Amino acid sequence: MSEHYVAVGWNRQKKLYDSATLAGIALYLAAFIGVGTFVQPFATAETLIIRGLGTCALALLHVILCIGPLCRLDRRFLPLLYNRRHLGVTMFFLAFGHGAFAIIQFHALGDVNPLVSVLVGETRFGSITNFPFQPLGLAALVILLLMAATSHDFWLANLTAPVWKRLHMAVYVAYALLIGHVSLGFLQGEATTVTTGLLALGMVAVFGLHIIAGLRESVPDRPLDRPLNDTGFVDVGALAEIRESCAKTVTLAGERVAVFRHGDQAFAMSNVCQHQNGPLGEGRIIDGCVTCPWHGYQYRLEDGASPPPFTEAVPTFETTVRDGRVFVNPKPRPSARRA
Repeated sequence: MSEHYVAVGWNRQKKLYDSATLAGIALYLAAFIGVGTFVQPFATAETLIIRGLGTCALALLHVILCIGPLCRLDRRFLPLLYNRRHLGVTMFFLAFGHGAFAIIQFHALGDVNPLVSVLVGETRFGSITNFPFQPLGLAALVILLLMAATSHDFWLANLTAPVWKRLHMAVYVAYALLIGHVSLGFLQGEATTVTTGLLALGMVAVFGLHIIAGLRESVPDRPLDRPLNDTGFVDVGALAEIRESCAKTVTLAGERVAVFRHGDQAFAMSNVCQHQNGPLGEGRIIDGCVTCPWHGYQYRLEDGASPPPFTEAVPTFETTVRDGRVFVNPKPRPSARRA
């Protein structure tokens, strides 16, 4: 966390992360162009570069979309999530390079504006094999541009987390457009069993992981309905079931609540981090503060407020421990009100 906006805090992890990413991209492009020159000796260097940048961007997009559900299934993937926005911006520049080279090669030599040529150059919308696939790629590139331009925490703070999250969920729209762009391009170009199989395998991986993670997430979303007499408190389980400095996530009144154990006490707060809606219940208590496992944002146990000078806060819930069991009032306190 920082109270100032800087371009990138280049810590050791970020340097290693980005170095590995750039090295992997360089090796991929070198291998793609080298193998392409051997397999298709008549292909021009420009064509190989266009295809290399495009396939690399699409492969990286598949990786990006798989990171989220993988982290829900196994915490060991969290280091990939920590700098996922770096992958997203890198993927955009690859896609931009692919689009720019393609427009220059196929649309820049006429008397029509190249972008206009992309949109009106092919209008056979009634034919699948001749459907204008290039406008689909251009539309996806515009979405990726908006996401890359707003990837900094400045935009996250000023747009607010819910708005920022909705904007970046548009990556799935971009993904659908790109699948259409590539699939229709294959039909009009050089589709092979290998390329078709790889695209299908990528789609199965993305959709399969999301479905599996969604089914797993449906379990903690089942609401608890065990009120304590007429007080309205809900029995969320035994204190001994919760590991020290960790939490149990339950659903109360339609919202996920993280119930933390700190010694012989229990504290409850919203499960949603104010930074990027990360799962606080999967974090732990560090120096008396609940620490989000995604990016390290912290909130005090007593009132859900971030320690000064930070101003983020999450709702907290009144708790009580009776006979070793934890009871939580499903109605949240006003933000930053001490327990």
